[in-house]
Amino acid sequence: MAKILVVGSMNMDIVTQVERHPIPGETIQGNETRFFIGGKGANQAVAASRSGVSVAMAGGLGVDSFGADIRRGLAEDNIILDYVADQPCMTGLALITVDGAGENNIILSSGANGRYGAEEIDQLDLSGFDVILLQNEISSAVNQRVLDKAAEKHIPVFMNPAPIDGFDRSQLPKVAFLILNEVEAEVLSGVRIEGSSQALEAGKKLLKDGIPHLIITLGSKGSIYMDQSGSQITFPAFSVDAVDTTAAGDTFIGAFAAKYVTGAELHDCLRYATAASALAVAQPGAQSSIPTDDQVQSFLTA
Repeated sequence: MAKILVVGSMNMDIVTQVERHPIPGETIQGNETRFFIGGKGANQAVAASRSGVSVAMAGGLGVDSFGADIRRGLAEDNIILDYVADQPCMTGLALITVDGAGENNIILSSGANGRYGAEEIDQLDLSGFDVILLQNEISSAVNQRVLDKAAEKHIPVFMNPAPIDGFDRSQLPKVAFLILNEVEAEVLSGVRIEGSSQALEAGKKLLKDGIPHLIITLGSKGSIYMDQSGSQITFPAFSVDAVDTTAAGDTFIGAFAAKYVTGAELHDCLRYATAASALAVAQPGAQSSIPTDDQVQSFLTA
């Protein structure tokens, strides 16, 4: 069975529904607050596991009730937790507001994610994994150590440089697949993206960093795949009523990686990942919104 290792963040998401996001200095009334297991690493792990592949998670959790809740939730999704390390601090938190259009604002408190270090990575045995997924919610030093170890083992790394603030672009030459949204692509490329033509321009600039494969997700406008051979695929989004965009990008990445590692054709991987992310935005929450393989397949055949 294909195996994916996700090295990344695990958070407790505290999500408040609002009519609109507040402006600086303003206090507004929230409609409802709920707790969800999240974190970009954990979200991608859940998306990959629910898409039908074996997934292991590596990262840090605090020794608190949130950490225990996250461990229990990931175990219920059949995710291997042997590489998750307890840290003597609070579990990572994400404070999220979601407005009436389903758009979100997020404030991260790294907690145990920031304590997880390169020394833990040195203890990881990467043999047996087919793909590694990374994001930017853990330290750059950890990601660099994973990239170096993966290169030694010839294991492809899928990198999602989110959140983009502080991302070390010197890591790009060791990335097999760079998967990012339009905001992140704008920051890394310097190209203002207003549609697919600008996204293609940004993609061409990013490929000059030596990245073999690149995907830019464009929300309701779909996604664009590009590679060093000059291949380009523009894939449209599925139309759904957006409820909450939290974890939509993570769902796309996890679902795409899961199908890619099983040997599916690239077009089929994009189609599956696009459907999975569409189903995710139609439901509230992070991991609670991520669909199973059966749900995605039913959506695609409906």
